[in-house]
Amino acid sequence: MLAASSGQIDRFLDQIWLGDGLSANTLASYRNDLAIWAHWLADARGLTLLEADRDAVQAFLARQSRDLKAATLARRIASLRRFYGYQVQNGVLPADPCAELQAPKRVRPLPRVLSEDVVAALLAAPDLATAAGLRDRAMFELMYACGLRVSELVALPLSQVYLREKFVQVLSGKGGKQRLVPLGDYAAEAVLRYMREARQDLLAGRSEALLFVNQRGEPLTRQGMWFIIKQYAARVGVPLAALSPHVLRHAFATHLLQHGADLRALQMLLGHSDITTTQIYTHVARERLKQLHREHHPRG
Repeated sequence: MLAASSGQIDRFLDQIWLGDGLSANTLASYRNDLAIWAHWLADARGLTLLEADRDAVQAFLARQSRDLKAATLARRIASLRRFYGYQVQNGVLPADPCAELQAPKRVRPLPRVLSEDVVAALLAAPDLATAAGLRDRAMFELMYACGLRVSELVALPLSQVYLREKFVQVLSGKGGKQRLVPLGDYAAEAVLRYMREARQDLLAGRSEALLFVNQRGEPLTRQGMWFIIKQYAARVGVPLAALSPHVLRHAFATHLLQHGADLRALQMLLGHSDITTTQIYTHVARERLKQLHREHHPRG
């Protein structure tokens, strides 16, 4: 049963990858969710994925809801819906056992955002007398100037950074879409200096298409980048609770809004497919304004 279900998952993932060009992270999430469902279905009901009915789906999700956060449960439901919707669409199944499922409402947490002064301190923290420091300054400036996701930064090819024209061409970490993002003077200068003075030292004779490399001349990973951010944050006194891997992306978005940026323009810069995702930053900016009013107004 598990072998049959595993084959069904493989075929499904191959087809949606070919059709939609989904990222490796999205495909891995689908695989994990469907594998958990397949194991439960085999153990509890003795069925393969294509033999599941509505009662089995409801029993599985009732069990899952005891242990999972709402966001994780909602994602697991979305994975099942995508799998069975695909099977019905392609004539493999006559009916979708997930057709009437209701996903739990997800309360989206507000992004953790650093103030402009703290961001400035973080950007200034790398030691520009070292190759690693020049690289780190360039990475931080680029993330803050362009609002890049960590996955987008570490996967950015050298060929897609246009310093003379002052923009970068970014392949989105979600959905494989491309977008053009303007590049400010500070970031362009930092990247140029890294390329001229540090990159070849880090490569030590190796060849690498990606812009940023680690101390061994290999491409940086998301985990490596997160480690670097935490190191510098500790150096300038940023508490761990205020950090996330996307801390500079969140700062980019919120600070632009605070300085009068248009929400639609911000959506394009961030690469959000849905403006409701971008709107979360309006709440962050609003809360910041309330805090400033309370702190500085004589009747706040």
